[in-house]
Amino acid sequence: MITRKYKSLSSLQAIAAGMLLLNTMAVGCSQNRSQPTTTTSRTHEQATVLTSTSVATAATDWSRFRGPTGMGTSDATKLPLEWSNDQNIAWKTALPGPGASSPIVVGNRIYITCYTGYFVPGEAGGRPEDLKRHLLALNRTDGSIVWDKAVAAKLPEEESIRDHGFAASTPAADDEFIYVFYGKTGVFAFNHDGEQVWQADVGNKTNGWGSASSPVIHGDLLLINASVESESLVALDRRTGREIWRTGGIVEAWNTPLVVEASAGHEEIILPTQGKVQAFAPSSGDRLWTCATDIGWYMVPSVVAEDGIIYCLGGRSGVASLAIRAGGSGDVTGTHRLWTSQKGSNVSSPVIRNGKLYWMHDSRGVAFAPTRKVATYYTKSDLTEQTKFTLRRCWPVIDCIT
Repeated sequence: MITRKYKSLSSLQAIAAGMLLLNTMAVGCSQNRSQPTTTTSRTHEQATVLTSTSVATAATDWSRFRGPTGMGTSDATKLPLEWSNDQNIAWKTALPGPGASSPIVVGNRIYITCYTGYFVPGEAGGRPEDLKRHLLALNRTDGSIVWDKAVAAKLPEEESIRDHGFAASTPAADDEFIYVFYGKTGVFAFNHDGEQVWQADVGNKTNGWGSASSPVIHGDLLLINASVESESLVALDRRTGREIWRTGGIVEAWNTPLVVEASAGHEEIILPTQGKVQAFAPSSGDRLWTCATDIGWYMVPSVVAEDGIIYCLGGRSGVASLAIRAGGSGDVTGTHRLWTSQKGSNVSSPVIRNGKLYWMHDSRGVAFAPTRKVATYYTKSDLTEQTKFTLRRCWPVIDCIT
């Protein structure tokens, strides 16, 4: 069984707590529109771990990537600060294979994806023809697997996926269905009994980094960032899988879209792409505005927003973060871009709370910055002793970017 030690930060609500669920995975971790189709183990060293929730309270399900708001925070309180093999663990369940997706929670069910048959870490051999992606339903109380639905990959697939394998997209769920995105194999909806309801194609391309964006439910729409598969943002009817609209120009984007409300009261779908952040109308897919990022790299982190301001991170060098006021029309770089900075993150998504932006860096630890008019970063000497103590308790490698 693979287990890891995780710590959380109670003073920042439940940042990325995932309803206290930890998915400890083995690390391996065409543009033509088509109509959807409707249809009525082997154990790997991988585990879904549930921490004790006897002292925690949560107001809502954790029904999608980064929680109900898509911004990685929760109203849960009295959370444990540490987990280990024998501390704050309610149960462990072995899964059929590895994956890099996050678990979601709806009622008494936990849903998670993994893959088997090919490119499984620690296992020799395997053929692309044997590659399957799995959606599993687990009982939240005891971790027992309620059902396991495997879907064969549509070939040809990549010979390998760097770092995270073939199951990186997190499911999304509502009261009716669970939705999964399996790259060129398609988007699938299952009911809560595990029966496939529909399948839809959003593109036929692949990439050596795989597909990582997760589905987003917005009203009657299911939003799919199909940048890898067709350089498109696609809206499907969540009940039938029918394509409602599609817009192109989604280049080098591995992040999950976020729907925000502009000061004028209308909603915007925000999606960072190479070189610019783009906003779209949920009802039509029309491009509302673009804003230059000055980031020349692929875009992986998902954005966050607070009080009508969008915060975007990305890139491996040069400009790595920026703030944009939502709203506007056309190119808003000169009017709505509030600041840019060379401090940021290439992969991890930020969280925002009480006017401060927080993120993890793979080598620098934790950073946080005031977010309003300028990106001013705290140094160690700026932190109170209580803040320093909290940060030290919560991550094994801690520093604030200076």
